[in-house]
Amino acid sequence: MGPITERRQVPGPVVYGYLLLTAACRARRAALSRALAGYCEQHELILAAVFTDTGDDTVQAPGFTGLLDVLTTEPSYGVVIPTRAHLGHGQAAGTRLAVIAGTGRRLMLIREKTSATEARGAR
Repeated sequence: MGPITERRQVPGPVVYGYLLLTAACRARRAALSRALAGYCEQHELILAAVFTDTGDDTVQAPGFTGLLDVLTTEPSYGVVIPTRAHLGHGQAAGTRLAVIAGTGRRLMLIREKTSATEARGAR
């Protein structure tokens, strides 16, 4: 049997935020960054930085590339995003999810929307 969690070496509670915004709106970015910071404070995580892309949901977007750089070079616990929509749409979202998973870091969602179909199935 392995040691309990408190005795295992972990890379520390450092996380990085990521935002994919549809437009360059400083107020929205600031509000979402505060939401990330609040989540991290509530869960005793250290938000080291927030990377942002605007309107480009390709995997090679500069903000996402910067996020990957720190995930692969700095010890960290994971990535925090407001919702899954911040990974992009379609194939880009799936690719980003796989790339983050490939780093071995945890992906944390502040809130996850439940689709109407899932809500009906839960009844």
